[in-house]
Amino acid sequence: MSQASPGKIRLLLVDDHALFREGLARLLASEPDFELAVPCSTADEALRVLGTSDIDLVLLDYDLGDETATRFLGSISQQGFRGRVLVVTAGLGDSEVMGLLRLGVTGIFLKHNPPSLLAKAIRKVMQGEVWFDQRYLKVLIQESRAAEQEGRTRRLSERETEVLRYVFQGLANKEIAERLQVSESSVKATLQQLFYKTGVRTRSQLVRVALEQYRSYL
Repeated sequence: MSQASPGKIRLLLVDDHALFREGLARLLASEPDFELAVPCSTADEALRVLGTSDIDLVLLDYDLGDETATRFLGSISQQGFRGRVLVVTAGLGDSEVMGLLRLGVTGIFLKHNPPSLLAKAIRKVMQGEVWFDQRYLKVLIQESRAAEQEGRTRRLSERETEVLRYVFQGLANKEIAERLQVSESSVKATLQQLFYKTGVRTRSQLVRVALEQYRSYL
């Protein structure tokens, strides 16, 4: 199996549009901490690469010609892929966003944004954060506020609610600590309490559970 260079983030780009795929690959390859596998145009090609290479992050287009990213996400889950997935797309409907969250994606990035912002999103995701374009955050927050709490969740404290909202907005622990004027270790402790109450282990899973079960808190 192909190994990534030490200290490099190993990326796999999956997009069926050759011009976009090749242009983005060149731009990302110029970043000193990124290392790209051979870009793929189909889900099947990408699955073969994942079977022979160590990939940290898949940059996945949602619309792959005759199919969407859904089958690919189901396949890598069955194969036990432990890396992260950042969906890079021209646009999605609200139901599609919710579907991607349930399938475990770490974020959604819109193609009209500058490449420099994508590089930032990649690094943030690899640091354990989540990344969602503000367009989708606003939609999801509006829906969440309008929805009723389903009543099968554990009650959250005021501090847990504050931290959950900031995690949902994509803030890092240091940024949350600054907003709340507390130590970063205090934020980490609150996150551990949230993980315990919601039964999850990662921030992306926490975002998904928050949308499904803690909408009224957002």
